[in-house]
Amino acid sequence: MPRKDAHKYLVARPVYEIVPTVEIQGRPPAMTLLNNKLVPGSHTYIETGWVFAMPDPPTHIFEHVHDYDEIVIHMGGDPNNQEELGGEVEFVIDGQPLTINTTSAVFLPKGVKHGPITWKKFERPHFQLTIMLGADSIAKADPGGHRALS
Repeated sequence: MPRKDAHKYLVARPVYEIVPTVEIQGRPPAMTLLNNKLVPGSHTYIETGWVFAMPDPPTHIFEHVHDYDEIVIHMGGDPNNQEELGGEVEFVIDGQPLTINTTSAVFLPKGVKHGPITWKKFERPHFQLTIMLGADSIAKADPGGHRALS
């Protein structure tokens, strides 16, 4: 017999709890897909957002550091060429710039400085997904240049 409370593990509608400190063209507000408020006890923060045009300003995620391990995924939006990002992003990790132009994942151990993240080129829509292991709220997950949505 199925459990009647399985719905408590599902986030069927994202929340929009943060906005950048500046207005950004080319990116809608990020969606929070998981946190402890949405699924109590999850202890994971997941946020994602589409990039549908060249972001302006191209740098809007600045250098920061977390007390939690983080995974950042950049994923292309072309179903016929899933590995091509559809843009070029410069992602600085511990002072070293990386160029990302393919679907990729970056693991950032807690305490490793990262950012800024700067879009250098845009060809087609793609998205960015952030998973923060152990961070259960926006307050713990986001020291990277955002403010709380009122």
